[in-house]
Amino acid sequence: EGRILNIHPSLIPSFCGKGFYGLKVHQAVLAAGVKVTGATVHFVNEIYDGGAILLQRAVEVLPEDTPESLQLRVMQQAEWILLKQAVAAWCQGKIRLAEGKAWMTE
Repeated sequence: EGRILNIHPSLIPSFCGKGFYGLKVHQAVLAAGVKVTGATVHFVNEIYDGGAILLQRAVEVLPEDTPESLQLRVMQQAEWILLKQAVAAWCQGKIRLAEGKAWMTE
């Protein structure tokens, strides 16, 4: 615990857990008809997508979205940005984890 970061293509706690990965997440988002999705960087623990959340970023769901177009936009507007932020903070020793909560320090 506290040693592995994961990026998930939704705003946890929505559309996550066992079986929610890749295009399956975006298919579920579109089927639910939600207007906002995004990505989450969290620590890995023994529960699928259940570790402490470090960062999240929202992405608008557009009426014309397909699972593929939504996946690409979530990657471009959220995942790639958050992952760079999280890795930089980790390398700089700016991430703290305690009592199931994660945060970045200045």
